[in-house]
Amino acid sequence: MTSVVLVQGASRGLGLQFCRNLLQRPSTSVVATCRAPEDATHLQQLEASNKDRLEILKLDVTQEDAIRDAAKLVKEKFKNLDLVINCAGMLHPSGKGETSLRDVSTQGLNTTFLTNAFGPLLVAKYFSPMLAAGSGSFGIQSENAKERHSGILVNMSARVGSITDNGFGGWYSYRMSKSALNMATKNLSIELGRPRNKIICVALHPGSVDTDLTRPYQRNIPKDKLFSTTYSVECLMKIISNLRIEDTGKYLAWNGKEIPF
Repeated sequence: MTSVVLVQGASRGLGLQFCRNLLQRPSTSVVATCRAPEDATHLQQLEASNKDRLEILKLDVTQEDAIRDAAKLVKEKFKNLDLVINCAGMLHPSGKGETSLRDVSTQGLNTTFLTNAFGPLLVAKYFSPMLAAGSGSFGIQSENAKERHSGILVNMSARVGSITDNGFGGWYSYRMSKSALNMATKNLSIELGRPRNKIICVALHPGSVDTDLTRPYQRNIPKDKLFSTTYSVECLMKIISNLRIEDTGKYLAWNGKEIPF
């Protein structure tokens, strides 16, 4: 049986590495979405070497119509999904997080929230029916048939979205948008856990990863705390592969430890 995974935000960074990792799994097909497929050179190269198992699909996570249209195309071709990973994220439109209140703007807040919080929630809205029809091939199934899951929804969060763990302040847009994403994940875990075909929903923190998002701040990150995308995704896939229905709604770090909301 072929498992089908949708990776939203797959053109670079963690999203691209998730695609590479998943394609190492036998009988797994990947739908890789991004805003501008024509500019996604590395993703195109991956598709060229995996034409039978990787399909690139245009999807702008800030546009609800685009999400809805992409969902229709995926449903027509694959019927169901086993795993959805929301990866697209941004620190701030300027590329740097706000260091103080004077840097906060409506535009910055709106754009960051659209990408980091509203977009993943709308992806859940349009793609969760396909997860509900999934085979449950990811994660560990409950021995209780009534508690088994059909699919898994992963939202890539960040530790800085934790209200309890916030000891430094700043980064208003990014912190607030990730906190909102955590709340959306918790809400989704409750609603999508009620039907017979249950969907596990989790928020995951990948650690400090060597990507475009962290590059302006890497000088402040100890070398042993800055992960490659390969290592981070390996850790995250281990978590995903071991998720159980009782884990739904959790906010987990790359090492599997729960983060306080």
